[in-house]
Amino acid sequence: VQLVESGGGLAQPGGGLRLSCAASGRVVDISAMHWFRQAPGKERELVATITSGGETTYTNSVKGRFTISRDNGMNTVYLQMNSLKPEDSAVYYCNARVTIATIEGTSAFDYWGKGTLVTVAS
Repeated sequence: VQLVESGGGLAQPGGGLRLSCAASGRVVDISAMHWFRQAPGKERELVATITSGGETTYTNSVKGRFTISRDNGMNTVYLQMNSLKPEDSAVYYCNARVTIATIEGTSAFDYWGKGTLVTVAS
């Protein structure tokens, strides 16, 4: 299974970006999906979570500005980021609990993407 992020880049303060993360491989089911971020010199932090049922949670600093969503048919999670601030600059990673098909049946594992860089600067 691979998680591949896309959509990062340079945005101006107040602007927006939309990140995508697609899971591929022997995916049977995906439960909660998350977006994390890590800025230089800082610890990785959880930004947003969406459950398989569509319930969402956000860290306080992005509430009202970021929206997490998912397309279960496409095994994809999105992060719409609006009103971006320089402090949102970081490498953004997606993480998911994925159930895969195995010879014995199914097993669930946590997977990480390699990250996509978001830079907010004028």
